[in-house]
Amino acid sequence: MKKTALRIAHFKDSIFGVMSKLARDNNAVNLGQGFPDFDGPQWLKDLAKDKIEQGHGQYAPFMGTPSLRSSVSSYYKRFYQLDYNPDSEITITAGATEGLFISILGSIDPGDEVIVLEPFYDSYVSSIEMAGGVAVPVTLHAPDFNIIESELMRAITSKTKMIIVNNPHNPSGKVWEKNELEIIVKLAIKHDLFVISDEVYEFLVFDGAKHFPLAQFPGMRERTFTISSAGKTFGLTGWKTGWICAPPDLTKAVRLVHQYVTFSVATPMQEAIADGLNRLEDYLPEFRSTYKAKRDFFFEGLKKLGFEFSIPRGTYFMMVPIKSKTTKNDVEFAMELVQERKLATVPPSAFYLKSKEGQSYLRFCFAKNQSTLEAALKNLEGL
Repeated sequence: MKKTALRIAHFKDSIFGVMSKLARDNNAVNLGQGFPDFDGPQWLKDLAKDKIEQGHGQYAPFMGTPSLRSSVSSYYKRFYQLDYNPDSEITITAGATEGLFISILGSIDPGDEVIVLEPFYDSYVSSIEMAGGVAVPVTLHAPDFNIIESELMRAITSKTKMIIVNNPHNPSGKVWEKNELEIIVKLAIKHDLFVISDEVYEFLVFDGAKHFPLAQFPGMRERTFTISSAGKTFGLTGWKTGWICAPPDLTKAVRLVHQYVTFSVATPMQEAIADGLNRLEDYLPEFRSTYKAKRDFFFEGLKKLGFEFSIPRGTYFMMVPIKSKTTKNDVEFAMELVQERKLATVPPSAFYLKSKEGQSYLRFCFAKNQSTLEAALKNLEGL
């Protein structure tokens, strides 16, 4: 029998799927895969029900419904003073992950190099490789996950075509400072690079941290694919609705790919999210306070158990150092926890290509019910 494609022969199951399966098999508390174990706002679910009843049951336009593209355009103007044309510069995708994939596939040729800042979201590298590109890692160094400009400069070659930035950052919870982003900006412009700015956690920032979209910086809008997601903003990851904002030439490229990947996204969900984005100013204060309370509770609980690290200022993840608790690496310790302590985490070495720093950490997701977080802390007692 013929073999399947060589381009995927070395791929492995996603670490998120692996750990979630282990959580189920071991009846463990799951703080691994990054999704809430509670539902998003009832008012938005009610809107979706209304849209279904109103007859939005057929294909949406492949680039997204006019109402959602208009709402996305509107909130970028209100929050960031970025002006995206809803007809020629905004595309609705099946979640941010599709947005990442088609942005890479629409702009990367075989042999092109793409800089990924490790630790990274795992789909970055697989998408680059499926496009025939080469992922080049540059490490954000723990414990503060800082970028070193000289290391980034050395990674750029004549083959470099793109850099991918995630802000706020999964898995570390880092929110990039403006001066750090200016390092990316300077080098992207100097070397005429495309930039993917993965901003799905744009509204999950705490303690006075501020999110700066890369497209705001002079010289960046024309080279940047800005990607975000209603799944993260509204805590409804199963709705799988994201978007790409990009100038017309880049938008044309992603749409050419999108039409042959998913074609379009669920129509009633788009219509509901369109209304939801128009209510962000009313919704976001409670959204942030809910997740901040969860972060604070879990962080204090871990501190009492002897874990020492800085509290994250964004996302709903914590990179927790483990060397004070074990001599094992992250994978070995994660397996011990899920099997013996009934607690599933994510070993972050899966998010690195070069550095070994991830072996000294575990990633926890705190987007969980209070009872889930309490059970997780209880299972960690006595380590």
